[in-house]
Amino acid sequence: MIFTTTNGVEGREVDRYLGVVFGDAVLGVNVFKDLLGGLRDLIGGRSGTYERELGSARDTALAALQEQARAVGADAVLGIDIDYEVLGSNNGMLMVSASGTAVKLKPIAGQAPWGA
Repeated sequence: MIFTTTNGVEGREVDRYLGVVFGDAVLGVNVFKDLLGGLRDLIGGRSGTYERELGSARDTALAALQEQARAVGADAVLGIDIDYEVLGSNNGMLMVSASGTAVKLKPIAGQAPWGA
């Protein structure tokens, strides 16, 4: 499956637009990680704990996006947008949402279609 933030795939034509697909991930950030992140805020530098959580949430959202795209028979997802939000009381939850347009690509001349 091809993922891209652009509106097309170089050298390929879109055969059909299959609709907008989404993937979401909501993760809680526990108290221990909050304390470590807060300590990092005091002394400066990057917070590896939060970076790992953010990466995990992003991976989960993109995996859900890919699953939904496969379910509608897509070869690619175009125009992917990833949004980040904090939710809940005391901003204790991290939400990552990914969306894009699922498409079926025209086969390349002389090659079997994707997934064949």
